[in-house]
Amino acid sequence: MIKSMTGFGHAEKVTEQCRITVEMKSVNHRYLDLNIKMPRRFNMLEGQVRNLMKQYMQRGKVDVFITYEDYTSNDYTLKYNKELAAEYLSYLNQMAEEFHLENDVRATTLSRYPEVLTMEEQSVDEEQLWKLLEEPLNEACIRFVETRTREGQHLKEDLLDKLAGLDEKVNRVEERSPKVVQEYREKLEQKVHELLEDSQIDDNRIVAEVVLFSDKICNDEETVRLHSHIHGMQKILEEKEGVGRKMDFMAQEMNREANTILSKSSDLEVSDIAIDLKTEIEKIREQIQNIE
Repeated sequence: MIKSMTGFGHAEKVTEQCRITVEMKSVNHRYLDLNIKMPRRFNMLEGQVRNLMKQYMQRGKVDVFITYEDYTSNDYTLKYNKELAAEYLSYLNQMAEEFHLENDVRATTLSRYPEVLTMEEQSVDEEQLWKLLEEPLNEACIRFVETRTREGQHLKEDLLDKLAGLDEKVNRVEERSPKVVQEYREKLEQKVHELLEDSQIDDNRIVAEVVLFSDKICNDEETVRLHSHIHGMQKILEEKEGVGRKMDFMAQEMNREANTILSKSSDLEVSDIAIDLKTEIEKIREQIQNIE
């Protein structure tokens, strides 16, 4: 089943120690572009996050937001640098003696000096952290794919309707083309009669002119290829992977065939149909851009 490149997924995991939330959303993109925003402590897991997500998606610009709340408040520990504090105090005592100043240094004052007291992030167990993240990440990806699949079904139905309408327009071109040749012959014969009046008409010359005209406006190859591309697209829509790229290529080919029909046409009705073909093909191409 085809998938849209527009999707959304959300999941969270709550334990006594923490809560992890994963959200992802996507828009159209030619390739897979993962933009991951997460707390610094998860940075080491970025490669694993990307590898897991690639199992669920192939194309699209996907924004991923991972948030982490620690209920234990044990992310950081306070460190006391005794040696540095002693050095600060030694110099302060020296300054008091040399300049005959009162030394009023207190512990609270000394603690404010740089690097005496520091906050250090506790070491992180990468394996344990991945176990916490993997479950909600998988769940968010599954929901993300579900929304893409639902939207993909709507795209498929719309494309099938458009392709059926396109096929009907090609049939109209095929039905009209022989009539154009017949009308040309009738007009040619009438014009020759008017010019030559009662003189005998050379039927062979008229036949030759009609054949030349028929060859000039002949669009059999283009209509046959258009039918083939339309039916090919209908089959591609039943495939599971690489649908968007294949259909985009075929839509370009279809547009070329429609352009050729329009350039060959000397009939207003055929020209109008060819313009409609180009318009519908462009609509199909726009929809194809939404397919993964």
